Amino acid sequence: MYLLLSKVIKCKAAIAWEAGNPFSIEEVEVAPPKEHEIRVKIVATGVCRSDAHAVSPSFKEGLFPVILGHEGAGIVESTGPGVTEFKPGDKVIPLYVPQCGQCKFCLSPKTNLCEKISKIKTPISDQDLMPDGTSRFTCKGKQIYHFMGTSTFSEYTVVAETSLVKIDAAAPLDKVCLIGCGFSTGYGASLNTAKVEPGSTCAVFGLGGVGLSAVMGCKAAGASRILAIDINKDKFSLAKELGATDCLNPQDFKKPIQEVITEISNGGVDFAIECIGNVAVMKAALECTTVGWGTCTIVGVALGGQSIPVSPMELIMGKKINATFFGGWKSVDSIPKLVSDYMAKKFSLDALVTYTLPFDKINDAFELMYEGKR
Repeated sequence: MYLLLSKVIKCKAAIAWEAGNPFSIEEVEVAPPKEHEIRVKIVATGVCRSDAHAVSPSFKEGLFPVILGHEGAGIVESTGPGVTEFKPGDKVIPLYVPQCGQCKFCLSPKTNLCEKISKIKTPISDQDLMPDGTSRFTCKGKQIYHFMGTSTFSEYTVVAETSLVKIDAAAPLDKVCLIGCGFSTGYGASLNTAKVEPGSTCAVFGLGGVGLSAVMGCKAAGASRILAIDINKDKFSLAKELGATDCLNPQDFKKPIQEVITEISNGGVDFAIECIGNVAVMKAALECTTVGWGTCTIVGVALGGQSIPVSPMELIMGKKINATFFGGWKSVDSIPKLVSDYMAKKFSLDALVTYTLPFDKINDAFELMYEGKR
């Protein structure tokens, strides 16, 4: 009988040492997983606006130095004591929205929150240490903070058992990593939060990965008309390929885009989904919905304590506004099913992958995102 003990792993990670500066590729030490923790070899990770927000000088709640990343997929390397659902070799997706399965939130069908994150001010400023209050990362003798409980910008990471889910062993990790955030958020915003109806009219603001996924969700729900709005016309062909019926650039009109949409949709769309994080666009999204029953769903995250200027009269006249967190999916329950749906070709993730870069080009990946090329 042999007792196998995990050891410290040295690997590469992209560290944000302070706000506003590029990532630095460093050698880090990744400690073994403790009780109910798993160490994962990250095979692929996407870059997301939430990662960019976390290192923005305007975001006041970030902790440094930190290893960001929350849209990854990988393979279990080792498990800590008490772990029974995972074993080395399993293909997995880390979850920035945990699901403990026992708290009042997990037991309710009304939310996909979990008590492990239900009290935080913003999901991109918490889960910066492991549940025991310590870090598994060190670099140059310094403790490095975790991020959203995942930290996928490292070749190896350690996550809590409740923040990981096992997926189909045949799934391509360089594609299904997008189910860890961007795709699920946009797709679920349409299906779970907005609850787009067959035959309805929809407007999707912002055609990044999340917005394009929202377009796919509207199409899957059976919407008859899907208006895709962005100031970057280069995104229009892909939006139409994924289900958009009309593409609008606000810069092409003299009127505010909400007025244009209201005019061409017979008084306003049934559903509007904002995927940018701009409060002015959020306001426009609400205003372009029809009175009586129009629903505006907020996906984007606005920083700096900004709020949406909403007229109570619009709400009195029957318009509704809601927001989504991870597309409303209960993570542990839903992610394996979404991976299976992808494998069954019920939707495409391939179109959302615009560039594939080596890990040491992570700063280039962020530049491409900032330029709207992702």
